[in-house]
Amino acid sequence: MEHLGIEIDVRNFPELDQGFIPLYQFNRAFLKDAKQPIGIAVERANGEVAAVETYIHGSDKLHEADCYYIDRLVKTLLWMKGGFRIYVRGDEGIYRHLKEAYAAGGSREFDWDFMAGIFERPFEVIFTDKLPENKDNPKAIGGHLSGCRIGFDAGGSDRKVSAVIDGEAVYSEEVVWYPKTTADPDYHYEGIVSALKSAAQHMPRVDAVGVSSAGIYINDRTMSASLFLKVPKELYDSKVKDIYIRAITDTFGDIPFCVVNDGDVTALAGAMSLKDNSVLGIAMGTSEAVGYVDEQGRITGWLNELAFAPVDANPAAMEDEWSHDIGCGVKYFSQDAVIKLAPAAGINLEGSLSPAEKLKAVQKLMEADDPRAAAVYRSIGCYLAHTLAYYYSLYQCRNVLLLGRVMSGKGGDLIISTCEKVLADEYPELSGNIRLALPDEYFRRVGQSAVAASLPDMA
Repeated sequence: MEHLGIEIDVRNFPELDQGFIPLYQFNRAFLKDAKQPIGIAVERANGEVAAVETYIHGSDKLHEADCYYIDRLVKTLLWMKGGFRIYVRGDEGIYRHLKEAYAAGGSREFDWDFMAGIFERPFEVIFTDKLPENKDNPKAIGGHLSGCRIGFDAGGSDRKVSAVIDGEAVYSEEVVWYPKTTADPDYHYEGIVSALKSAAQHMPRVDAVGVSSAGIYINDRTMSASLFLKVPKELYDSKVKDIYIRAITDTFGDIPFCVVNDGDVTALAGAMSLKDNSVLGIAMGTSEAVGYVDEQGRITGWLNELAFAPVDANPAAMEDEWSHDIGCGVKYFSQDAVIKLAPAAGINLEGSLSPAEKLKAVQKLMEADDPRAAAVYRSIGCYLAHTLAYYYSLYQCRNVLLLGRVMSGKGGDLIISTCEKVLADEYPELSGNIRLALPDEYFRRVGQSAVAASLPDMA
């Protein structure tokens, strides 16, 4: 297989997507003969930096491959860790390419605008003689069980809250709400406060509050979240960015609190369930939601928005409707992947079915052992194996927790078994280094909101 002049050796292809080019395999093949040093770094909040020393070919013949490799590397760093500034050291041609891409009208205009918005800083690309050093600020949050705590989990269709005393949930409730279709932020605020007050009634006092919520949170502020999709920008800035901070302090005053992306809370719950750290949690549902707990059991503060990080180097890969990029995780590890692959398997999903209903239709076929549905899930398992090798190179994650609607039932079992076979054949060096796990009974019993209650440290 050849792409941009780079010969790539791939033995295992998804049976329903023979054009798939694992980005990790492209990168490995690209770097075999790349000798010209180059440094790339992205800077994010609080002076944190993700720096990478790597190589390009530096020849006119492979200039397009050089630009592509660096483009995909920068894109991955931005959606894995976040950033508003790119540093380039060592090649002015690559610098000019990125400067043009990350600008109004450039090929990465979406990323340029989005990252500037969430970090509230102009996005810059800078050529430098000295690359800034790596700097992280992981936080040892979660796992705190003492005291009277409230955990709140904000979902797109329901909100959950738990009252937890010394690690035991004494009360939990689940309430249907409609945050994604409501434009008035007071609706969201009142729903959050109502949940907090409901839990507080079941404890003698409230010592701390932890929040698990879909979206991007920096310093407990809501920088981007689909829950507030319909809220106008002028109201978003004034009423949504600090919505959890206001709801907690207005209700309970000055107490410890913590607001964390729900993917990271899922990974934390997985670490508690597995009784081990170094956990990458991947939820395959409406999108691909990812969270990470490091070797020391800490949440990193990275974005971990791998739904928008590239995994496929095929130039004909499907485009994500939101970011307008191709080959990104959302089309490979969500219900979109099932819907994308179904026609190639001979499954007709045309009609007025919603995406969730289309997934259910394929799941029903899988439960009946339909070979067409099995081909869909085997293909996703192959995607997953190649991509986990890539994710491992980024995170060095020892445990991978797989959950979400796509992973339920027989289909999920087939995804895992196929993934393990492809990993063993294609990446034997990873054998024994990655443990794949599904949520166990402890994980299901504890619940996301109860785990969220353990986030704040009261020390």
